Amino acid sequence: MTDIDSRIDTSRPHTARIWNYWTGGKDNYPVDREAGDRIRELHPGIGEYAKADRLFLGRAVRYLAEEQGIRQFLDIGTGLPSADNTHEVAQRVAPDARVVYVDNDPLVLAHARALLVGTPEGRTDYLDADLRDVDAILAAAAKTLDFSQPVALMLLGVVIFVEDDEESYAIVRGIMDALAPGSHLVLSHTVRHPDMPDVDAAVAFWNEHGTPKLTQRTPAAIARYFDGLELLEPGVVSCSAWRPKTPTPDVAMYAGVGRK
Repeated sequence: MTDIDSRIDTSRPHTARIWNYWTGGKDNYPVDREAGDRIRELHPGIGEYAKADRLFLGRAVRYLAEEQGIRQFLDIGTGLPSADNTHEVAQRVAPDARVVYVDNDPLVLAHARALLVGTPEGRTDYLDADLRDVDAILAAAAKTLDFSQPVALMLLGVVIFVEDDEESYAIVRGIMDALAPGSHLVLSHTVRHPDMPDVDAAVAFWNEHGTPKLTQRTPAAIARYFDGLELLEPGVVSCSAWRPKTPTPDVAMYAGVGRK
């Protein structure tokens, strides 16, 4: 058994594997599928969040590469490889784009090779690190990214795993402070919203049975991550409502993009 294998716990459901299941992937186990089905019973629309979040990623990366000229992406909380990963979207627009992925999930690490197949002109790298290890992430990412030039910090569905509000804000602020002017923050977060009470039941079930536990925040609390940045239109909204080509129903995953 490899060190990676020994770190993969198949006895408890894991969020990355459940999202993989909801998006039609095969990198999951029976315990994940069982939990995913139970959560969908509590909140039938929750499986759409993963799909909506992935589509938001694609729209945001394309916008930054095409319209803002961003050529560097630091994607923390990468999750399992899927269709249209950050480097695939960015390098279709700009083949010389550089992408560094960061995750501490051993299953993601085991599949990291799929994240490293980029264009010959660009570069991709993968770091096995925790979001809280800000200094270590920045030091290792600097081997691939030029921090004197703008970087897009991608934090999709990852700060939800930092329970303490002030700690989570400090982490995001600490990374953004290290990035050059013209850098962007792309962030999505599970929302607590009075119009979506069934989400609370699904989150409660997850926190009782799954790992890692997650924290919901209000739209106003999510907007605080963008303090000090220019929040781009349409602001912090359902990720399905961030510049879609066609109108789509809101989901309880909110997102925004801000410019430094």
